[in-house]
Amino acid sequence: MPINIPKLLPAREVLEEENIFVMDDERAVSQDIRPLNILILNLMPEKEKAETQLLRLLGNSPLQVNVNFLKTNSYESTHTSKQHLEQFYTTFPQIRNLKFDGMIITGAPVELLEFDQVKYWGELTEIMDWANQNVTSTLHICWGSQAALYYHYGIGKFELQRKCSGIYAHQVFEHNDFLLRGFDDQFYAPHSRYTDISIDAILSNPKLKLLAASEEAGALLIASKDRKHVMVTGHLEYESDSLAQEYERDLSKGLEIHLPENYFPNNDPTQPPINRWRSHGHLFFSNWLNYYVYQETPFSWG
Repeated sequence: MPINIPKLLPAREVLEEENIFVMDDERAVSQDIRPLNILILNLMPEKEKAETQLLRLLGNSPLQVNVNFLKTNSYESTHTSKQHLEQFYTTFPQIRNLKFDGMIITGAPVELLEFDQVKYWGELTEIMDWANQNVTSTLHICWGSQAALYYHYGIGKFELQRKCSGIYAHQVFEHNDFLLRGFDDQFYAPHSRYTDISIDAILSNPKLKLLAASEEAGALLIASKDRKHVMVTGHLEYESDSLAQEYERDLSKGLEIHLPENYFPNNDPTQPPINRWRSHGHLFFSNWLNYYVYQETPFSWG
């Protein structure tokens, strides 16, 4: 089944070229079906890139999915055109009286700030409080996962000696959790961050489950036992060249940055990286939509 997105959204053309089934509002309303309503709070600077990455994974499901994009009121993006934001995004006051089956809160390049120093922290906590009552399951990515662990469970973050950047092997710890259905015992995933969270703090919290982690990169997948919150510290949604683009960006800024680990063949940045996480990225998002959202959400919110 398709994802339902605005007709003029730039990501649509990219997805259609990849044979991902998309439809617009005009066609969607003609179908006698109860679609899943997913809200994406996009905190990434390059919003169009994040849109495409997430929609690609949400579209790989037998479920029909309606997607709405949310932006902050308290901070205005400087990397995405105002026209794009006005055309495709809404704000929290406009949706606070609605219910959603699922929600995604993306990462943001603010991880070296204390949480209360982030300009939109107050607005974000209001949205997270609202989601507890109005969203079946919320998926938090990278900094979004750290924000959720801190706000909901009191687990803070700490700065790493150097950036965690690369492709790392992860072990599955909860083989019977629905989110990991179909996963190999060991799988790969990208990480790109300057901070980390304590695995011991996760394991000692009775409300949380550590689903998968890496000896090198730490925790990757964490879920609350009530399935309300899913935290992904890495980037299963990344494209093959995402880390390469970040590496080139940091070099151009004159930052002291190392090559992403286990990424370029023979550690040669002139060679195209090999994607070793694509299948598990699709599987993870499909499992979240099916087992944590579709199987748990009411047919009618009432």
